[in-house]
Amino acid sequence: MLPPDTSGVQLSPDEVARFSRHLILPEVGMEGQKRLKAASVLCVGTGGLGSPLLLYLAAAGVGRLGIVDFDVVDHSNLQRQVIHGTSWVGKPKIESAKARILEINPHCQVDLYETALTSENALEIIAGYDLVCDGTDNFPTRYLVNDACVLLGKPNVYGSIFRFEGQATVFNLDADSPNYRDLFPEPPPPGMVPSCAEGGVVGVLPGIIGVIQATEALKIITGIGTTLSGRLLLFDALQMKFRELKLRPDPDRPVIEKLIDYQEFCGVGGTAPGQEEAGAVISISVKELQALLAGDVSGLVLVDVRNPPEVEIAAIPGALLIPLDRIESGEAVEEVRRLADGKTLYVHCKMGGRSAKALIALARHGIEGVNVAGGINAWSQEVDPSVPLY
Repeated sequence: MLPPDTSGVQLSPDEVARFSRHLILPEVGMEGQKRLKAASVLCVGTGGLGSPLLLYLAAAGVGRLGIVDFDVVDHSNLQRQVIHGTSWVGKPKIESAKARILEINPHCQVDLYETALTSENALEIIAGYDLVCDGTDNFPTRYLVNDACVLLGKPNVYGSIFRFEGQATVFNLDADSPNYRDLFPEPPPPGMVPSCAEGGVVGVLPGIIGVIQATEALKIITGIGTTLSGRLLLFDALQMKFRELKLRPDPDRPVIEKLIDYQEFCGVGGTAPGQEEAGAVISISVKELQALLAGDVSGLVLVDVRNPPEVEIAAIPGALLIPLDRIESGEAVEEVRRLADGKTLYVHCKMGGRSAKALIALARHGIEGVNVAGGINAWSQEVDPSVPLY
């Protein structure tokens, strides 16, 4: 139940001093701070959204935080995942997050779940918490978190980010509240929405959306203010504009009776990004490409379908840039046809997914080619370490 029962909760002198700026707020006061101490929040993910969420929930005095994540800290995380530091690269994110949380608030109990959230463990993990903050970056886990929260009657504080845009709301605040399936009744087709690894994200954006999520969580726990339940908040960082959309429960939405196979539901089959598309085309390894490029190249053409800014970071010598969007729109099809005339066409991108999509699109126009599995990331790891890995 929220707000939580505080009948047996006391604040130590250190906590009174630590949270004094809360205590002098009439809306929070001693009772509100006790509610925060008595509360438990589960954060699914310690990435861009989970980082500010956990930092501010700990700093605010939430008594118990649970963290679900099985990833390790990577250099590419540090641009936006501010709970982690360089010294933690290669180590578990949940351990990094716990160390930082306890630096901020040693009174906080931190429970770690170094595992993927699945249909087999979600109900057991989530049941022990008052509310859930969704810091995930994929559709199967978002549906899983949503359905588990509905079954358990837990509020779900949601956020998502991409490039320069973000959104946030509160799902399942009560029995009459909308949930994630009212926003997305059906998942988008696999590969339709690029990941941040492919599309990019400005580093400050998850900080803004994550702090909004933390704000909503604190309001739910303390029982103050008006939450985003029934409202979808949209943020455009480039224009510095907020918009708000009404979000209502769909009276015809299917009743959630149990957890299902969410990989299958979202059509991804448990494959990593790009694997499904890559499996639909003929591929070669980067080692095989290296051997081809070391010989007579007059009979081949190598096309790079990444975006221009990516080429400034790293490039395979001799590759010709034709971005995927120009191929999928049809604009560059004849250009590719001319380049590939009488030659073998090879296509690469960052990790192999976009290049496979390009080949599928070209095949509709009668143009055949070969995908470079793993893309330039594999080239950097297996062929030329001087090529930056991004």
